[in-house]
Amino acid sequence: MSAKAGTRLTPRERLTRGLTYSAVGPVDVTRGVVGLGVHSAQSTASELRRRYRQGRLARELAAAQETIAEELAAAQEVVTNLPQALQEARKKQRHSKRPWVIAGAAAAVLAAGAITFSIVRRSMRPEPSPRPPSVDVQPRP
Repeated sequence: MSAKAGTRLTPRERLTRGLTYSAVGPVDVTRGVVGLGVHSAQSTASELRRRYRQGRLARELAAAQETIAEELAAAQEVVTNLPQALQEARKKQRHSKRPWVIAGAAAAVLAAGAITFSIVRRSMRPEPSPRPPSVDVQPRP
């Protein structure tokens, strides 16, 4: 009996043992009933949580399917209108002289930058002095 008393009893075993033995019966009966009630409540709560998650998952899945259907319809509409949009873009591209204007403006800016750079660089150089240097430029051997 000591081996049995050392192990933890499930609520069902506790209730059965409480009904069997009269000395510890009322305590075991009470603990067994309370344990079964708690276990039942936990099981019910777990089942409710599972159902709630499944329901929420089903709603999210339905919303995702609806969004995907809308996106596919929009993509199909874009693909349908693509040839017409390409033709319009080609027509606009043929008549446009804008790239040549941009290229010319870029070349003009580069040329102006090069001229400015050379003028600034020349102005940074010191003018050679008309007087001879005061120190020998050539080192002695």
